[in-house]
Amino acid sequence: MVPIPAYLVLAMILFGIGAVGVLISRNMIVMVMSIELMLNAANLALIAFSRALNIMDGHVFVFLVLTVAAAEAAVGLAMIVTLYKNRDTINIDRFDRMKW
Repeated sequence: MVPIPAYLVLAMILFGIGAVGVLISRNMIVMVMSIELMLNAANLALIAFSRALNIMDGHVFVFLVLTVAAAEAAVGLAMIVTLYKNRDTINIDRFDRMKW
């Protein structure tokens, strides 16, 4: 059996990659994918603690987080498609709030 610190280190690495992706990237699709990566890192930590403590609460929270992540991905992708149709770009640096 894999020890819990290994799962937590992997979760920290995934969360760090996601955080760097959100902070560095200027592409909105990459930012949404990075947020999804951060949510999956949190899910991994929840499952690791749930299995270590032999309780099912972590599994229930993972299903809740997966539901929120699916809704966030659907709404985020719809917003990105709408912005692309209106602005012809998904680069955040090129957006100007005054031009609608």
